[in-house]
Amino acid sequence: MKRMLLPLLAAALLVGCADEEFRTTDIEEIMPSLEFALTDGDGEPARAEDYRGKTTLVYFGYTQCPDVCPLTLARFASIFNELSEAERDDVQMLLISVDPERDTPEVLKRYTGAFGPEFTGLTGDKEEIDALTNRYRIAYSFEEPNERGDYIVNHSSAVFAFNAEGQPRFLVRDPHSNQDVLADLRQVIAEG
Repeated sequence: MKRMLLPLLAAALLVGCADEEFRTTDIEEIMPSLEFALTDGDGEPARAEDYRGKTTLVYFGYTQCPDVCPLTLARFASIFNELSEAERDDVQMLLISVDPERDTPEVLKRYTGAFGPEFTGLTGDKEEIDALTNRYRIAYSFEEPNERGDYIVNHSSAVFAFNAEGQPRFLVRDPHSNQDVLADLRQVIAEG
């Protein structure tokens, strides 16, 4: 009997040491690791490997967005302000443009810079963006341009979180509270 109980007790203790469950949506088992080859705000090549070493949040949006994008980025700027300085040094947020025609590297750099040093804008050609949105199951579509040529891009407001090695951890959606996002973010930052 003792021989049977000892392995069960050891297994129970190991389960107790496992990561806490996320308060947001756990995507560890359903999403691929962070991989891309795009262009940064300086017009230089940017690969996922360049962003290893920090917890990385990824958001697909665009600079001409009238509401969802600025609200989402402002929300995360506020969440980052709740982190300690050391925690903020270990987090970054990438805005990947779904409107590469208007979102040049310079436009993205200026736009993301307004939200804080943790924010970086990335762009690429339509094929690169489509490959990436397909990889992460993000849908987007363009509305018909108005008489001035302006148009809206419909897209998701989801934010993906990857650990320092680029492995998927959790997904943030609008209903998740800032406190839940902050708790999950701190958990992934602590993983190193």
